[in-house]
Amino acid sequence: MPTGAGQLETELARLREQVEAFEAVNRVGSRLAAELDPARLVHAFLEAVTLLTHAAYGAYFENIAAHGETSWHLASLVGAPIEAFTRFGLPRATALFGPTFAAEGVVRSADVLADHRYGSHGGMPAGHLPVRSYMAIPVVSRSGITLGALLFGHGQPGVFGEREERLATELAWQAATAIDNARLFQASQNEVAERARAQAELRALNETLESRISERTAELMRAEEQLRQSQKMEAVGQLTGGLAHDFNNLLTGITGSLELLQTRVAQGRVSEIDRYVVAAQGAARRAAALTHRLLAFSRQQTLDPKPVDVNRLVAGMEDLVRRTMGPAIAIETVAAAGLWPTLCDPGQLENALLNLCINARDAMPDGGRLTIETGNRWLDRRAAADRDIPPGQYVSLCVSDSGTGMTPEVVARAFDPFFTTKPIGVGTGLGLSMIYGFARQSGGQVRIYSEPGDGSLVCIYLPRHVGHAATPEEPADPGELPRAGEGETVLVVDDEPTVRMLVAEVLQDLGYTAIEAADGAAGLAVLQSDARVDLVVTDVGLPGGMNGRQMADVARVQRPGLQVLFITGYAENAVLSHGHLDPGMHVLTKPFAMEALATRIKELITGC
Repeated sequence: MPTGAGQLETELARLREQVEAFEAVNRVGSRLAAELDPARLVHAFLEAVTLLTHAAYGAYFENIAAHGETSWHLASLVGAPIEAFTRFGLPRATALFGPTFAAEGVVRSADVLADHRYGSHGGMPAGHLPVRSYMAIPVVSRSGITLGALLFGHGQPGVFGEREERLATELAWQAATAIDNARLFQASQNEVAERARAQAELRALNETLESRISERTAELMRAEEQLRQSQKMEAVGQLTGGLAHDFNNLLTGITGSLELLQTRVAQGRVSEIDRYVVAAQGAARRAAALTHRLLAFSRQQTLDPKPVDVNRLVAGMEDLVRRTMGPAIAIETVAAAGLWPTLCDPGQLENALLNLCINARDAMPDGGRLTIETGNRWLDRRAAADRDIPPGQYVSLCVSDSGTGMTPEVVARAFDPFFTTKPIGVGTGLGLSMIYGFARQSGGQVRIYSEPGDGSLVCIYLPRHVGHAATPEEPADPGELPRAGEGETVLVVDDEPTVRMLVAEVLQDLGYTAIEAADGAAGLAVLQSDARVDLVVTDVGLPGGMNGRQMADVARVQRPGLQVLFITGYAENAVLSHGHLDPGMHVLTKPFAMEALATRIKELITGC
């Protein structure tokens, strides 16, 4: 299966996990109407908060006041055996732990071992639970009495953020309310009126719990759309519910259109099916564009690098840029004389340039000036360190505008995926993160220079290529799909039956002989036989211990001139030479149009 689908399943699983967590809180709330035992209430709340905050451990210390003195004891524990706490007693009375038991407020630490409030104790005591992330919330009754303290921990740093703090604080307040009510009921169980009041309060809390969960879910989605800065920008797997939301919308459009298409065909109303086909294809293309942007951000897209003359590329896009900018924006291009070539994917560089121009246009709603400038850059050790790239020779492509500019806070987060300052529904927040991923994967860097009110300058730095730039290819004339020559044969290797069937049928419709294989071993058996094979079309990730690249390498020993076209939803770096293809090997990223596949196959077979 393509890795893109696996990534989607991961994000959907995370979203389901969050929904299940909120349902768990709802079940706890339902129990409040009947639960009168404070200990069971505390444990139920502790389980819910531990689940919602992704804590590994949760503990509740109860405040017991007797004879005018206050003492604390461990009343409930989640995620660890009771011995893990009892043999160490209460946490040390440091600036990190003391405020919680004194009810002075919430304490949160991204890394206990690096927190000066923990004190110089040389790390955790021997045998202690591994705790790096720490959060503690005092549980204070409505009358101001400190009932206890909720403590949460995790073995990894940076687990608890503002979202977890807000959620835990809200639930601590609910826990305090529930405990207060239960204690009051036990103390005055012979007073029927007081008991009815407590039960009514609990029922009211339960009735409003669903709306509270909905509000917290909305806050969670907004918070998760703003991911942390550079140290977490390598982890696309941490992309949030915003991604799942976008894909769910697209999948709804696709599946709904297909269902209606099926219904209309069954009803014989075939004249109405075109709009459903168009709607499904449009949603699929938007989903493909989103996955391509995510792969670009994560530096996992497959690049087709070529020696590029950036001046020529900019000149070729100038008309498109002018039409995109509109008449209110003056455009100036400053092409450096003697510009060095650079080795990169020209299509991705064009996308990056267009994205920068669109961002500049949006920053100049009342018009202004846009400047596109190229240059040769010698970066010494200091200049390279400032840009986080190795010293050397680079080609720069810079886009500047006279727009509103950006604050330092916005500049610091500009490359975060899904971060945007544009209104809701305008842009995805992936444009700059995609440019960042492309530049880094190409061995370069991108930097933003901006001040509020003084416009912005965004520069892409790409390594110099020693050699001549490639001559741009003339676009093919649209028309009928290219037909196969006599006897031309294509081997199709893919473990997904649907993909294999579609590719084979397209090939057969165009006159090719299509041979199908479900894994690398079966494909290699064909290639080691005497069968004519003009081209291999193969997925990269195949079952059975042999991937598509390994199969092609073995086959080329016997067939050295064999052309190979990899079709894959995720370009595995280790297989495709870290995003770059070897001579004679080509790639077409899923999903692709069948017309694009047919054209590419004909080009590879004929060599033109």
